[in-house]
Amino acid sequence: MYKTYRDKKYLYFLMEACLGGDVWTVLQKSKFFDERTARFITGCVVEAFEYLHSRNMIYRDLKPENLMLDEKGYIKLVDFGFAKRIGPNQKTWTFAGTPEYVSPEIILNKGHDRAVDYWALGVLIHELLVGKPPFRGKNHMKTYNAILRGIDIIELPSRVPKKAQVLIKRLCRQTAAERLGYGKNGIADIKNHSWFGSFEWQKLKERTMPAPLIRPIVSDIDLSNFDEYPKDQDEPPDETSGWDINF
Repeated sequence: MYKTYRDKKYLYFLMEACLGGDVWTVLQKSKFFDERTARFITGCVVEAFEYLHSRNMIYRDLKPENLMLDEKGYIKLVDFGFAKRIGPNQKTWTFAGTPEYVSPEIILNKGHDRAVDYWALGVLIHELLVGKPPFRGKNHMKTYNAILRGIDIIELPSRVPKKAQVLIKRLCRQTAAERLGYGKNGIADIKNHSWFGSFEWQKLKERTMPAPLIRPIVSDIDLSNFDEYPKDQDEPPDETSGWDINF
């Protein structure tokens, strides 16, 4: 976010434009991604989580719909409606997240912390490589029951590389403290996992690594990678209370 504005009816947020659209739309067209593409997307998410967690922020809403592509094909994490700042060694109890991605401790209301993001990362890797998340049911309760039964009863497709299978299972451990990324080395343990092998993290951070998904963008106002929706016809009342004088 670069700047905010207001008039008598609206607040305006001037934000970076990610004109490549969202990952979910591309995934639906592709059915599933190859290993290189899935690894790159996951790497971008890991970098975002490292940044957030170092500032005591948990994200809690990882899914392909919330991953946007910029003009270079790099991933940006968006939609922080469920994000929350919690102190070190603290937990929070709000039920938050997308059903297929929530962790067992959220379902069981045991209190949760940044470990929920590592669980969701395992779910994301599965969805990127397979085209669907590992835990699914005809309704939310059946999905939650599948999550509570655990990743070990899920038969991972043979096209998921063995190293990726191991990483998914290490991230989706039922016990939060056992998840990869939660140990004393933190998220570095995820970066050093064999699935990332010779992945060049520094080039990713410097944005010099070639991206596997670059969407066609013909100009700075090209919206062709987004669906069109009718404009909202309801006009809000004037807002003159002054609540945002120091905003």
